[in-house]
Amino acid sequence: MSDKVKEEKKEETLAVKPAKEETKEAKSEEKEDLDTFSFDTNSDDDLPEEIKAKLEKNKAARAKKKLVKKKKRKTAKKVRSGQAHIQATYNNTIVTISDESGDVISWASAGLAGFKGAKKATPYAAQIITKIAVSKAKEEYGLEEVSVFVSGVGTGRESAIRALNANGLNVVSIKDRTSVPHNGCRPKKPRRV
Repeated sequence: MSDKVKEEKKEETLAVKPAKEETKEAKSEEKEDLDTFSFDTNSDDDLPEEIKAKLEKNKAARAKKKLVKKKKRKTAKKVRSGQAHIQATYNNTIVTISDESGDVISWASAGLAGFKGAKKATPYAAQIITKIAVSKAKEEYGLEEVSVFVSGVGTGRESAIRALNANGLNVVSIKDRTSVPHNGCRPKKPRRV
């Protein structure tokens, strides 16, 4: 009897094995189907024409909203008094004009005006960039008077202050905000020339 039982088991296992192989084949076919199908949402070729048109309309609407917001803010805002921040370093001079709360109205730097290299730190460059920043602030916002805050030890600091006054702005106060070390950091090695 044990021989008969063994033979029956062998027949059952043979019958079961092809079923397992069939499932493996079916799974491999499903994987191939999944490989060909992709969830790439960025490809516009697969999208219908209606959806493409809607996406283009949305992009255009967003672009218009950004432009409209900027225009509304510029036309609605009038600033009579503000602040002028002058940063005069050894290599450059930057003039930033803001309103009383600190929102930037206009700015200019020596690189913006076309100066390059060592000419960016000159008093003449500071005078020119101050004229650029002041003219923009006066035309777009109606600026009349400023409080001046100077930081840095560059050569353009005094000429920038004079240029503010020469270009029609009333200078109310001048404050020096140059940072002073309290012997906190170790100084650099002496420069060898």
